[in-house]
Amino acid sequence: MKRFFFSWLFLFLGGVATAQNKSSLRFNASGEFKIIQFTDTHVNVSGGKNLGIFEYLKKIIETEKPDLVVVTGDIVTENNPQKGYMLFDKAFREVGVPWVMVFGNHDSENNFSRKDLADFLQSRPGCLNKDAGETEGNSNFILTVSGKDGKDAALLYFMDSNAYSTLKPQVDGWGWFTHNQVSWYRTKSKAYTTANGGTPYPALAFFHIPFPEYELAMQQKNAIVMGKKREPVCAPEINTGMFAAMLESGDVMGTFAGHDHYNDYIVTYYDIALAYGRASKLRNQENPNLGGRVIVLKEGKREFDTWIRDMHGAKEQPCTYPGSFTVKK
Repeated sequence: MKRFFFSWLFLFLGGVATAQNKSSLRFNASGEFKIIQFTDTHVNVSGGKNLGIFEYLKKIIETEKPDLVVVTGDIVTENNPQKGYMLFDKAFREVGVPWVMVFGNHDSENNFSRKDLADFLQSRPGCLNKDAGETEGNSNFILTVSGKDGKDAALLYFMDSNAYSTLKPQVDGWGWFTHNQVSWYRTKSKAYTTANGGTPYPALAFFHIPFPEYELAMQQKNAIVMGKKREPVCAPEINTGMFAAMLESGDVMGTFAGHDHYNDYIVTYYDIALAYGRASKLRNQENPNLGGRVIVLKEGKREFDTWIRDMHGAKEQPCTYPGSFTVKK
């Protein structure tokens, strides 16, 4: 009985500590909120792969001093990933920054299911993931950023873009947002807009697999592009309309994906910015250096600054949405 009591007490106190350490997000005194997006780290502890990235990730964080770190999928790729995720937990704890993760196609190929992974991450004190099982996938949730008055001022959508086609062999390739996920987004967006008196909050969305509009945007005759498209866009072959839902809802200013390791561009399509992060793993010198995408939201404005900070401290591709993508007449 005594052993059961102490086991229960340990779990209870652990849960309290976890709850107490969950950060609330808010704009700073200058009216800014800074995010760093890391992506496609492909850490494999048992195989000794990409274990050297953590010092670089911490260096980028220490340089930029963000309010939140977002890791957009293909994070730890091995059968028992707990040790790998604890390395991220340790690194982010050492630099004192809250963090979230959305899942990629490789994050549930092994012994850990997406649901188990979601539960594991949500138990970590510094992780702000809070998937409530409201739709398909296990990394669908929304965080709000408060303004100086303590009220909601911006939204951050985090979405599970799933893994692989569920219609094989008829349809091959990558996963897509399901119609239920699109409906989930529409419902949540409408509720927040209604609560804000009918005006959509400025919002950003983070996920792993880019939707087909990432390629369509690059086919525009007068596209203004920051960064490089070094490989084909690996989008799903099925388009279920998430981009259209965002366009109609009017809140999302920009989306931030990973998946394609050599693309790091940002372009607009019907006035929504479609951006890649910079793959955050070590590679040979012919390809872009490990880095992270920095995004700075501005309180009360539908705009953001963004750039890439690489592993050596260089600042690349600085631009502003929408200003840098507006054709001057």
